[in-house]
Amino acid sequence: MNVSIIGTGYVGLVSGTCFAELGHNVTCIDIDESKIAMLKDGKSPIYEPGLSDLITRNIQSGRLHFSTSFDSVADSKSTFIAVGTPSDEEGRADLKYIYSALECIAPHMKEDAIVVIKSTVPVGTNNKVRDRLKDLTSVKYHVVNNPEFLKEGAAIADFMKPDRVVIGHDNDYAAKVMEDLYEPLVIQGNPIYMMSNLSAEMTKYAANCFLATKISFINEVARLCDLTGADIKEVRQGITSDRRIGPHFLYPGPGYGGSCFPKDVKALVSTAKDYDMNLKIVEAVEEVNKEQKRYIVDKILKHFNGDINGKTFALWGVAFKPNTDDIRETPAIAITEALNKAGAKVKFYDPIASNNFEKLSEAMKYDAVAISDKYECLNGCDAMVLVTEWPEFRTPDFNKMAEKLNHNLIFDGRNLISLKKIKENGSFKYYAIGRKVD
Repeated sequence: MNVSIIGTGYVGLVSGTCFAELGHNVTCIDIDESKIAMLKDGKSPIYEPGLSDLITRNIQSGRLHFSTSFDSVADSKSTFIAVGTPSDEEGRADLKYIYSALECIAPHMKEDAIVVIKSTVPVGTNNKVRDRLKDLTSVKYHVVNNPEFLKEGAAIADFMKPDRVVIGHDNDYAAKVMEDLYEPLVIQGNPIYMMSNLSAEMTKYAANCFLATKISFINEVARLCDLTGADIKEVRQGITSDRRIGPHFLYPGPGYGGSCFPKDVKALVSTAKDYDMNLKIVEAVEEVNKEQKRYIVDKILKHFNGDINGKTFALWGVAFKPNTDDIRETPAIAITEALNKAGAKVKFYDPIASNNFEKLSEAMKYDAVAISDKYECLNGCDAMVLVTEWPEFRTPDFNKMAEKLNHNLIFDGRNLISLKKIKENGSFKYYAIGRKVD
């Protein structure tokens, strides 16, 4: 099937490349000429394990194409819109990029064109898209919602072996075309769920907000463990063995970040307000997350009796999660801002995301310096603050750390380092989140 993908951001690029891998003829379109030039050379503008190799292979096979022109829409049975829907000042999803994409594809659409909204959009957007297209074209078209459920760092596996594929539609023709598109996945036993457009839109927000709720819940329990002396690791084992609860998204840390959870929580809260309803649980999730991002800084201030003016702290990890270079809404931002506000300086190291965070630091005028080696990052610092759970941080060389740091002091925001090894070493003061540390 001929497919066009509008937008070569994270969702569009991964989806387009994977559709090509499934055997479809895919054209990924973007107005950013430099990005398209990079992609034509087989270079990915984002970091995602395995993506660059997949791009190169499908370019060479002739199934994957990149363009700044929208001409391919005319020959495409389905055209996906995968552009950003950032939060506006009131927390609502801003649909300006969706509408801009519609204006670009409308002149090229043929009869029975299928427009697939891949972007995360508020409930009811499909009706707004239909109304906008009525003003832009006279051809018959169909609007489908196909929300993505890709985890950064594992996106290719998530696409190829999905928990589910959700299709929102209002007619059998569109449903059949989407079934054909995803047939290679369906015959492998992966479920595809057909539903209304409205339900598909709600499904995406409900899923992300529920996962965010699990994160904020375990973070609050971890903070209570700090106060009571319970150990969150033991508590987590005790609750996640219950099959009704399960183990996923129940790891304490410095709060959630990234491109999805923060904006989707805000958007669902805003949608509820449009209907004169308060989503009390989801609103609390956002508030708890704001508090959690500064929780590790509170531990730092308490250790230093409230005075860190002139001190320097090393951040290990600045991406919002491992296996990505994404720093959107990363806890490292809130931590850096809080440390700077208290008069402290920051050095940081991340195996992938350092360049992105360095650009952000320059733009925001943070007192933060990128260092290319995790141990050199500790040189002259008063403590190490572990922010992102990259595997390479799991078993640090404590002797090297002691040589570099002014104080043998670790603030582990991810509970990543072995408590047993910390105790065996015996020379470090160690703080974590909700762990019972003697």
